Amino acid sequence: MGNNINSIMLKKTIFEIPKMDCPSEEQLIRFAFSKTNDAIHFEFNLKERTLTIYHKGEAQSFLELLLPLKLGSKILETSPVEANELSKIKSTSHVDESKTLKILLFINAFMFFSEIIFGWIAESTALIADSIDMLADATVYGLSLYAVGASIKKQKRAAKVSGYLQAILALGVLMECIRRFIIGSEPEPAYMMVVAFVALIANLSCMVLLAKHRHGGVHMKASWIFSTNDVIANIGVIIAGILVSIFDSRMPDLIIGSLIAMIVLFGALKILKISNEAAK
Repeated sequence: MGNNINSIMLKKTIFEIPKMDCPSEEQLIRFAFSKTNDAIHFEFNLKERTLTIYHKGEAQSFLELLLPLKLGSKILETSPVEANELSKIKSTSHVDESKTLKILLFINAFMFFSEIIFGWIAESTALIADSIDMLADATVYGLSLYAVGASIKKQKRAAKVSGYLQAILALGVLMECIRRFIIGSEPEPAYMMVVAFVALIANLSCMVLLAKHRHGGVHMKASWIFSTNDVIANIGVIIAGILVSIFDSRMPDLIIGSLIAMIVLFGALKILKISNEAAK
């Protein structure tokens, strides 16, 4: 494989993609490029909203694949690539990334079971919703782990299963929020705040583990972003617990629970959209 790459004249093209602001767009782009065999290596930069592709053939062919996605893509520059440059880039240790992802998967899976159990005991839809957010992250880490060396086809299949699972769970939590709004509930604020605080510590620990990888491959960047968003969700549950305690009302719990469930549902729909776009 290495000899084949070295024998081909490679190019490096940098694209500006203004509307690429989350891992879903990254995966959508990857799936769009699965229609060609000319792409050798990708480097996504969400902060700068740029994509660098090491490829064979002409850059215009990749732009034509990007345009239907309506992300505002355009070519910034194209230049030839030395054979050893790509070899250095691809020499990143997959073993180190895999170890980190396994730890993250364990943390999120453990917190999913913990939050859903205590959420049910505490009658807190916010905690239950946060638990499925943890499950969504566990699937992201699992997919990221699976993606280390996996084919695009396998990634698409796994992503679709993940999308359906997250959508079903999110809809279930939304229905539970409606049920509790109608028949009533008595969320326990102490449970809410303590468990959400533990989840916050867990997500901060994930961010620490991901810190050295956040500028690496696309899957590690995606994991960093998901953990950052989870910290916000955890803080939201803590605030809901405080408001439940102050106002002696279930409404803050139901509102935060519904919001988190809707965020998970939106993410699941984007994953399914990605899978469908890739199949076209």
